[in-house]
Amino acid sequence: MSENTAGDSGMRDDSSPEPDAATAKGTADEAIVYDLAPDCTLEDVESDALYHAEVNGVVEYGVFVDVSDAVSGLIHSSTLDGSYEVGDRLVVRLTDIKENGDIAFADESPEAYTTETVEHEPTVSRVHGLVPGDEVTVEGEVVQAKQTGGPTIFGVADGSGVLSCAAFEEAGVRAYPEIGVGDVVHVAGTVETREGGIQLEVDSLKPLDGDRENEARDRFETALDERAEPADVEPLVEWESFESIHEDLRELARTLRRTVLAGRPLRVRHHADGDGMCAAIPVQLALERLIRDVYEDPDAPQHLFKRLPSKAPYYEMEDVTRDLNFALEGRARHGRKLPLLLMLDNGSTEEDVPAYENLTHYDIPIAAVDHHHPDPEAVAPLLDAHVNPYLHGEDYRITTGMMCVELARLIDPSIGDELEHVPAVAGLSDRSKAEAMDDYLALAADAGYDVDDLRDIGEALDYAAHWLRYSEGKTLVNDVLNVGCDDPERHSELVEFLSDRAERDVNRQLNALDEHVEHERLASGAHLYRIDVDEYAHRFTYPAPGTTTGELHDSRVTETGDPVITIGYGPDFCVLRSDGVRLDIPNMVTELNEELPEAGVSGGGHLVVGSIKFVKGRREAVIEALIGKMADAEIDEALSSTIAIDD
Repeated sequence: MSENTAGDSGMRDDSSPEPDAATAKGTADEAIVYDLAPDCTLEDVESDALYHAEVNGVVEYGVFVDVSDAVSGLIHSSTLDGSYEVGDRLVVRLTDIKENGDIAFADESPEAYTTETVEHEPTVSRVHGLVPGDEVTVEGEVVQAKQTGGPTIFGVADGSGVLSCAAFEEAGVRAYPEIGVGDVVHVAGTVETREGGIQLEVDSLKPLDGDRENEARDRFETALDERAEPADVEPLVEWESFESIHEDLRELARTLRRTVLAGRPLRVRHHADGDGMCAAIPVQLALERLIRDVYEDPDAPQHLFKRLPSKAPYYEMEDVTRDLNFALEGRARHGRKLPLLLMLDNGSTEEDVPAYENLTHYDIPIAAVDHHHPDPEAVAPLLDAHVNPYLHGEDYRITTGMMCVELARLIDPSIGDELEHVPAVAGLSDRSKAEAMDDYLALAADAGYDVDDLRDIGEALDYAAHWLRYSEGKTLVNDVLNVGCDDPERHSELVEFLSDRAERDVNRQLNALDEHVEHERLASGAHLYRIDVDEYAHRFTYPAPGTTTGELHDSRVTETGDPVITIGYGPDFCVLRSDGVRLDIPNMVTELNEELPEAGVSGGGHLVVGSIKFVKGRREAVIEALIGKMADAEIDEALSSTIAIDD
């Protein structure tokens, strides 16, 4: 029995006996009479204790009394001291609780007593593992408060999971209007099955306050920390350069798991290329499985996880405005928290800052996993987590796809077997010369993928990304990458079809460009190739200017075997690629802004791959300044944007 507060002594404004005034404050000889809260159950009573009761029925063999809404029993006529009517109040002694749940009371008339009130203290159940049909009590934080045309739906998280709780006042009317997102509550009801998931039909819901709230919050935070702990898995390949990065990924995995457990949605933005998709798809698969497990609702992932590609190599204001509007509409319509934004293969540079600052007005947390050359001083104050090889003395050769495969395994280790080929696809797609590429290729070979298979998958991903434009294309992309795909034959057919189309369109584009490519030999000995892709390439088709420049560059590297720089430009942009030349494109952008402030130069990338935008009327000045910097660039044959694989 839980005794929370001392109540009155003696007379209770009812027919219970009044104690002697001299003993009203209680003495060693006084009895204690318990006054049960209405929601008290058999868990809160014990034999031989005294209770305040109310008569609810009179029969020949005695009277029935209630000591709470849920606890009632019979006073047999043989133990009655007087006669009673319905509604009379009296003190009773609980004499027996029978195996069938029947309760026997006796009439009591203590000379003096003290009343102590008893609040119901039910056994609090964990959300994870609830069974339909059980009557349970849950304590946790409200993470959603949504009004439907029928009941009000509250999402309650306790650190083990998130439970959908349906409370009904009347159709379309908000139940418990005093309860909002962020409140810590005590909710009781019956677990039922609804649309393939579980839902609690609410009998009572009340906010906790004071010490009770603090204790419940502490339990909630402790439970979050415990279940958010990432899996204890080693990277797929042994790679010394990756060790420090793996610790950062582990911390991010903990953050993402905690985000799901705390009932916050997630929104992912990734670069719309092969490496970006090799990064995003494994993370999406891992997080959606975790969401489904935490919510025990097969539809939860589609409501709480959204992935979208970004065409630009930084977070554009157009994208952030769409994301912010989507988040605010979700909060207004569905009563949810605002999401965490996860940037993949993007989001490390000063160009991302304006978009990030837009999100800070709403305290939206942001994390980034990227391998582009970062501006840590610019983005660090705005990011809750930042994983980038440059922060550990490494570089772009550790691709985002490689990192995110490990991130996904830390979130959900059960998906490891599905991802063994993905790091190799990411590396080939991004022309990585990482020292671990041979190990990744061997791992993919063991999983049944040779180098040609991996290249075809990368080309198919790039081709699909082009036509998907700003759409997720979830099923299509999953089938192409063969992650979360339920039909291997369809995967093979799709890859063959899309990669063949990609190769056909690339050849057509290169044929259109070939006679218009300008060539010169720089003083350093490097070859420089230039092409106006706006003037001479097929427009509004595959490949786009960036991929077109890359394909032209790769062909010239193969032809010459020397250091090569390629520039593909349009009216207000240029795409840069180099092999064997240390361009340091982010630094070039900084210098161009200082030298040509009126040109409005922006952009960035790696040491050897990047893109730049500028004011249309200053194109010639920008390109000539770039060529001057390229002529002075250091030859470094270890730097390459293409990778030679021994077939």
